[in-house]
Amino acid sequence: DAVAFQILYERYYPKVFHIAQGVLLDAEEAADAVQEIFTLVYRNLSRFDRRSKFTTWLYRVAVNRSIQQGRAARFKYRHVELTAASERTVEPETAADPEITQAMTMLAPADRAILTLFYWDELSLSEIAASLDCNENAAKTRLFRARERFKKTYEAVMS
Repeated sequence: DAVAFQILYERYYPKVFHIAQGVLLDAEEAADAVQEIFTLVYRNLSRFDRRSKFTTWLYRVAVNRSIQQGRAARFKYRHVELTAASERTVEPETAADPEITQAMTMLAPADRAILTLFYWDELSLSEIAASLDCNENAAKTRLFRARERFKKTYEAVMS
């Protein structure tokens, strides 16, 4: 049903965009990822088994696709001058501190994803676990490790 899907798209676009931008740190890349995410959701809507909430499934698709695109983008900009690559970086709307933004850009997409879900999207560990398709303890461990890597990166940026 095209009308029902349009309603889903309009309702969840901002949240999915925010997740993608948190992982990719680039508004243009995030917009591209969101289009691909909703295309995947449309094609695979019949696979949604309703054992979890729709948003949990949608966020899982958003995180996975954003991480995949982030990995691909890493190779795309490998031979671009540093100033040209940094011009493409866009701060997440909630990150006012440029050092935080710089440290986030230096992290792996999976680390950015879990930090974005926890701090910017304020999801609980159980919601993050469902979105990442892992158990709550694994999500807690991933979040802990991402925090540790962020801390080291942030300290390097600050020195």
